[in-house]
Amino acid sequence: MPTITLVAAVAQNGVIGRDNGLVWRLRSDLKRFKALTMGKPILMGRKTFASLGRPLPGRHNIVLTRDPGFRAPDITLVHAWDEALAAAGPAEELMVVGGAEIYALALAGADRIHLTEVEGRPEGDTYFPAFDRAAFREVAREAHNPSEHDERAFSFVELVRAH
Repeated sequence: MPTITLVAAVAQNGVIGRDNGLVWRLRSDLKRFKALTMGKPILMGRKTFASLGRPLPGRHNIVLTRDPGFRAPDITLVHAWDEALAAAGPAEELMVVGGAEIYALALAGADRIHLTEVEGRPEGDTYFPAFDRAAFREVAREAHNPSEHDERAFSFVELVRAH
């Protein structure tokens, strides 16, 4: 079974999105997301896939949905967690990239979480699920100030399951 890694940008109030989109502009976070996920299978829900508008290039896009009629080209469509794991094939790591329902499903088995902790409390309608942070060890933290390309201060944080 692959290592389960979550990748998420989360505001201080837990917000991860609004109206099926992001609530900030952080170019550094997008670059990090690409670097973390390139060449790996990525798992997302149907709404997250719809927000992207297309499969992300250079990655095996797996979309988990309860909608039996959903279809889209160039993705692997699954309807259950075990199907998603099987779809990842022999990959060493499955990157779980959202949204809230998929994160909630994956958290219990997550081995690693790459969080972008975004400063501020923006309004939103989608939240990262609550989890026992004590079950994870923080192994890396890198703080960033706002800049020309990053409208908010943020920190890249890596958490690893404490076994």
